[in-house]
Amino acid sequence: MTLPISIIRTLQHATNRLVATQERANADSAIARLEAETLLSFVMRCTRSHLHTWPERLLDDAQAHWYSALIERRAAGEPLAYLTGQREFWSMALEVTRDTLIPRPETELLVELALQHIPTDSAWRLLDLGTGTGAIALALARERPSCHVIATDRSTAALAVARRNAATHGITNIEFRAGDWFAPLQDETLHIIISNPPYVSALDPRLTQTEIRFEPLSALASGTDGLDDIRAIAAAARQHLTEHAEGGWLLLEHGYDQGCAVAQMLRELGYAYVRNDQDMAGLDRVVSGRWT
Repeated sequence: MTLPISIIRTLQHATNRLVATQERANADSAIARLEAETLLSFVMRCTRSHLHTWPERLLDDAQAHWYSALIERRAAGEPLAYLTGQREFWSMALEVTRDTLIPRPETELLVELALQHIPTDSAWRLLDLGTGTGAIALALARERPSCHVIATDRSTAALAVARRNAATHGITNIEFRAGDWFAPLQDETLHIIISNPPYVSALDPRLTQTEIRFEPLSALASGTDGLDDIRAIAAAARQHLTEHAEGGWLLLEHGYDQGCAVAQMLRELGYAYVRNDQDMAGLDRVVSGRWT
């Protein structure tokens, strides 16, 4: 049996382990420390402030072994969200599994822009294509409770996660449907369609060399230029967008270097008021257009 180890010694060992790994050799030690604290507070079911308040508290054997295993997985590059099973998005703690893409902060721009188009007390029908954890759909449903949100995904496992997230946050004005893009909709029309589809080139080395290798490939890669799914969505969306005076909007997240190509694609398909918006880093992130 191993001897109990204090929080302060455990954190120091874990931080050193994370910084020393090859993949994280250039990592900021402060980031490694933060991740080490996050994982330890997860194991001990306490806050990070608790760790600082009682640094000499001892871990029992079970906690020490579990924590060591998590640190090794993180050192191997596995994303923190998969280790803790959750990620915050739009001030909601969402369940995350290996069946879902991990929600990113930059995707909140997609929600912000969509909300600008949706009247506060409207009863619009909204569609989130490829919902994953349900992050976008749940954020919109919570902010616009009079709207009806439809969320689709080809992965039934991902939809199960999204349904649990909706139940956890008590969001009921949302409907989940299984199927590839617009397949579950038949001839229905929507006021606005939003999607964060796969947009990474299938040839991109990051798919096998960085942390995203742990995420579902089907939620990341889309043809040699990364635009196959965006092309399909932009073309098919025209059959499902309403001609409502204020509606008819399509919003698509894309890669930082794809803005011009996606905007030109929408113009060639006949969309009006096409624009590209940048994320907090100043990178092209969302293209929107209106079908009239």
